[in-house]
Amino acid sequence: MAEQDEQSTSAGSSPAAAPPAADGPLINRAVWARILPFLTYILFIVVHDALLRLGWAAAELRWLYALKIGAVMVFLGVFWRQYTELHRFTLSPAAAALACAAGLLVLVLWINLEAPWMVLGGAAGFDPNTDGRIDWLLVAVRLAGAALVVPVMEELFWRSFLLRWVAASDFERVDPARVGLRAAAATVVLFGFEHNLWLAGMLAGAAFTALYCRHRTLWSPILAHAVANAALGVWVVATGSWRFW
Repeated sequence: MAEQDEQSTSAGSSPAAAPPAADGPLINRAVWARILPFLTYILFIVVHDALLRLGWAAAELRWLYALKIGAVMVFLGVFWRQYTELHRFTLSPAAAALACAAGLLVLVLWINLEAPWMVLGGAAGFDPNTDGRIDWLLVAVRLAGAALVVPVMEELFWRSFLLRWVAASDFERVDPARVGLRAAAATVVLFGFEHNLWLAGMLAGAAFTALYCRHRTLWSPILAHAVANAALGVWVVATGSWRFW
């Protein structure tokens, strides 16, 4: 992401560069608002894996995804007032175009970086086929969840919270442009290892972090993340490469 900076907001609406934030309470409502949707999502993954080990067939658990997305949406709705950074879409056309381009780049990396050493464990993926035919309702639910809900939930946790919290516990006062290399590197590594395609995950995390620090609005990585997930979903359905889902 080496192009010349395109500020996503005007000089009058960009957040002023603030001094390093002082430490604040370790856990407060703003923290829970960003952690609980993410933890809910992870909990459903744990439940899914546990049920598979108990002998449930993968096809019997496909609708668990809808419950997972629904639960995440409930938490996002409950805490919406805490997400003040999302109450206005502040991306300029140039910044939005850059975010979309970054999302497409992430897609290209994601479907190509799958050498054995780049993969942690195995992923069965999400196969919406029923009796040899694609269940389009399952596809629609999966695509909508991945493109519309997951980017908001993950960017609120990884970029809005964790990236800035590593810099200072009073994270809401931290200017994204001033988080520092240590916080960025830690977040990128952890984000990568959240995914079985860990190298692709790290590169995606680096792209999303760069967008957030550059444009200083969470809408930039959310848009890139949404484009990447939506494009991946379309590619998966078109090619039948269900392992990437």
